Order: sequence, then structure tokens, then C-alpha cells
Amino acid sequence: MSKIESTINKNQGSALIPMVILTALFFILGFVTWLNGPLIPFFELACELTESQAYFVAFAFYIAYFVMAIPSSWVIEKVGYKNGVSLGLIVIALGAFMFYPAAESRTFVLFLIALFVMGTGLAILQTAANPYVVVIGPRESAAARISVLGIANKLAGFIAPLVLTALVLSNMQDYTADKIAALDSVARSAALDTLALQLQTPYIYMGLVILVLALFVKLSPLPEIDLDEDGNVAHMSIFKQIKNAFQYPQLVLGVITLMLYLAAEVLAGDSIGSFGKQLGVYGENGNFYLKLTSFTMTAMVVGYILGITLIPKYVSQVQALKASGILGFILVILIVTISPNIMVQLPGIPSLPLVILLVALLGLANALCWPAIWPMALQDLGGYTKIASAILIMGIIGGAVFPLVYGSLVETINSANQINGVAETAKSGNQIAYSMLLPAYMMIIFFAFKGHKYRTWSKK
Repeated sequence: MSKIESTINKNQGSALIPMVILTALFFILGFVTWLNGPLIPFFELACELTESQAYFVAFAFYIAYFVMAIPSSWVIEKVGYKNGVSLGLIVIALGAFMFYPAAESRTFVLFLIALFVMGTGLAILQTAANPYVVVIGPRESAAARISVLGIANKLAGFIAPLVLTALVLSNMQDYTADKIAALDSVARSAALDTLALQLQTPYIYMGLVILVLALFVKLSPLPEIDLDEDGNVAHMSIFKQIKNAFQYPQLVLGVITLMLYLAAEVLAGDSIGSFGKQLGVYGENGNFYLKLTSFTMTAMVVGYILGITLIPKYVSQVQALKASGILGFILVILIVTISPNIMVQLPGIPSLPLVILLVALLGLANALCWPAIWPMALQDLGGYTKIASAILIMGIIGGAVFPLVYGSLVETINSANQINGVAETAKSGNQIAYSMLLPAYMMIIFFAFKGHKYRTWSKK
């Protein structure tokens, strides 16, 4: 690692260029990722789905990370990190283009396949790009560098729902569930077809922009890196590398922590729109609930700015993770206990239930988790850093599985409320189901206080 760092840091320019490129990449990554939040209620309406079925949007996207992380590591082994970044972007663009035939036929399965392809591209991109963040500067400030990239990522997450709403969903008042239900079968099908077709143009343009970025990266001076300079790992099979990497407790515990943290991050961003819709947050144009993901992203941007400001000068990344876990735990307790009828008024936006803002504030608690967990889990892994990065990315499966569990819990609780005649003003399944995040923040707290320190499984 020292050779890599000295090579890249010979002058400020050599470190600046990779950071500029990585910032652009993480912006694209965030834009693509956080479009999923508003797509969930959109597909629920356009494809006539139940709430639990709509959460397959998140599942199809994030399961690609788990399925393709190890193959991505193998691909990067063959083509190199720089070419891996370009290849990842090309695959993302391919997935974006697949939205065109999916919208043409209004077939949810085709949309899911397109999302899986985009997730595959992001898995390759993450596997190739993340090690750069660790090696272009001192490890103790890795969390601060990741925070810079996180701001780009979540700034894109703030912009994405607004852009999608403006370009695609600006007339949602004409496509409310009640209005659609009142139409006859022929008119309803025609209206939903028209709604789905609005996704075609934005995704075609997005795919073209990403292809241009792939070409730019290919021609850029982004340096190639080698995380196994001594060749101690390169001769091993991929399965042997995985087996040996799992001998490091900090990695295994880091993967578990990352998986549970991703559950919290994805739910905070992707479920807030459906929760707002359930609480009647529509706004004048009937589409305000689709913009609520931006609230979560705003909170995350604030968290990343705090990370850049405070880490490592005033607060270590370990301390930041401790504070994040504790804050998240407290917020979840408040979310599941507070009355949904308590309203707050913020300037320029419709009156909102306080519980919605608390869900958005989970973004603040989550912001510094990825930047802290990543370098802590990779510490002291040497030549296994490459395969460990792929294994960590597999932890993103938390973002695939837990939204499905959440959606299932929501439907189960809401059905039970209806059967038992619970008043509509009582807490819904959408609110109570957030309690599933309590174990996630407990694991984050454990990893921050103790888990990251383990270097052997033996008890001595």
C-alpha cells in the first residue's frame, strides 16, 4: 500500500484528478441508485402492484450487488481497475436503455431485469472504484474522503427524485389510485400505458450521458492500482482467497454490519415516499410524496458535510460510527412510538407528520456509516483487500432483502388492523414496521465499540 500511496501522492495533482473522477462517478452512482425510491410507488400504480410487490424494485436492484460482486472482482482481475470502471458504466447504460422496451410493454418483470442489469453495472463500478478511495491518501482520513464522495452521491440522490418528478411525474394528480380505479378496464389500461411511457425518454438520455462518462474515464489519466504488490494472493484461486479472507473477524463483522446498515439506508430513502402517501402527504399536484426521498438525501448530505469537517481532526471515524449507531437507534424508537397525527409546518412545503421528518433524519444517522465501516473492515487485510472489497459489496444484499421484509410486515400489520377494526388514525403497518431496524443499529453500535478491533477468532 505504501508504494501505491507514494506513487499517487507525489504531487497534489495526482491525487486531485482521481478524486475529481471518483466524485463524478459517485454522483452517477447516487443518481441511478436513488431513483428507486420514487419508482416504488410509481410502479405500484402503473403496474397495478401490491405494496410488497412494489418493493421488488429495491430487491432486483440490490440483489445484483450480492450476485455479481465476486464475478465483478474476477472481471477486474482480468481487465484492471480503470477498465473496470468504464465497463461498469457501460453496463449501467445498457440497463437504462432496457427501460424503453419495458415501458413500451408496461411489464414489471422487464423493469426488474433492467434494474438488475443496472445494479450489475454498479457492482462492477463499486468494486473497481472503492479501493481508489482507500489508497489515494492516508487510511486514517479515508472516512473524510469517502464523505466527499458521499456528498456527491447523496446530492445526486437529492436531485434524482426531483428530476424524475419534474420530467415524468409532474401530472400525477391525473393518475391517483382513486381516479384510475374509477375508469373502465380499457380506459384504465390506456391511462397506465401512458404513465409508463413517460419513463422512456429520461432513461434513454441518462444511458447516453453514462456512455459518454465511460469514454471519458477510458481516456482519463486515472492511475491503475495494484493492491497485491508482493504477489502473495494473486496466485490463489478466487475460492481460496475468499476462504482466507473470512479468517479476518473485522471483515466478517464488517460485512454483517454493512448489510444491516444498508437495510437502514435503503428503507429510509425508499420507503419514505410510500409512508408519506399512506399518511396523505400529496401536495397541490398530487405528487409531493414522490419527492420525500430528497428529504432523506438532504439529511445524509448534512451528515457527510459534518464528516468532512470533523473527521479526523476532531472526531475519529470510530467515534463517528458510535454516534451514528446511537442516533439511529434513538430515531427508530421515536419513529415507532410517536403519534402520526403530530404535524409540523416547514417553509415552502405542505404540512408534514413529524414522524416523516424523523424517518428522513435517519439519513443523518446513516451518512457516516459506510465511510467508517468500509476502511475499518478492510484494515490490515493486505493482499486480500481486493477480494474483501468484493465481499463487502455483497453486504449490499441488505438493501435487497430488508425492503421486501418491510413491505411484507406492512401488509401483514395493516391487514390485521383492518380485521380487528383498528381506527385509520392509529399507527399503520408502515410506521410500526420500522422497528425491524433496531437490530441493525445495535449491530452498528457493537461494531463501532468492539467488533472492528477483533483480529482473530480464537479466544485468548
